[in-house]
Formats: sequence, C-alpha cells, structure tokens
Amino acid sequence: MDYTTTVLTGFVALYIFMLAAFAGFEIIGRVPAILHTPLMSGSNFIHGIVVVGALWALLNAGSLPQQIIGFVGVLLGAGNAAGGYVVTERMLQMFKPSSKTSKE
Repeated sequence: MDYTTTVLTGFVALYIFMLAAFAGFEIIGRVPAILHTPLMSGSNFIHGIVVVGALWALLNAGSLPQQIIGFVGVLLGAGNAAGGYVVTERMLQMFKPSSKTSKE
C-alpha cells in the first residue's frame, strides 16, 4: 500500500498560526465585554487539549530544541489553564452575596 505523507513546512505552519490568530482576534473582538470571563471559563478545556498536544510534542521530540519547545508548551499551557480557573473562581466570588452583618 502506498501512503502519502503530508509535510508541514515552516511557511505553512506560520500561515496557519497567523490565520488562527487573526480569526481568534476577530471572533473575541466581537464578544461583549460582559461575556469575556464566562467565555474564558468555558474555554478552559481547550487549554487542557493544548497541554495534551504539548506533552505529545515533548514525548516525541528527537532533539534538544524540540524538547525545549515541548517543555515550554507544556509549561505555558498548564499555566494558562490554571490561570483560567483562578480567574473563573474570582468571577464567581463576585456573584456571591456578601456576608457583611450590620450592627445596629
């Protein structure tokens, strides 16, 4: 059987990255400010997928620069996911009733 392989060159990878950045900027830019935090809260699972992809890249790295890139990807993805949950928790704290008691 003859399988064809797809090679992702640097220019194609850069093009895909720029296209994704532009599309993400356009989509997020049109979301009202009041929905930004719930939107980020709902997208925390995407950061988990990023961490899994970075782990895959790290475990399949064949050279030191590839291992460094994979490690940085895992580090940044995990930090982004954890930060998203922290911000979500702070947002939810804003909607809880205050426990201030009035002394009369």
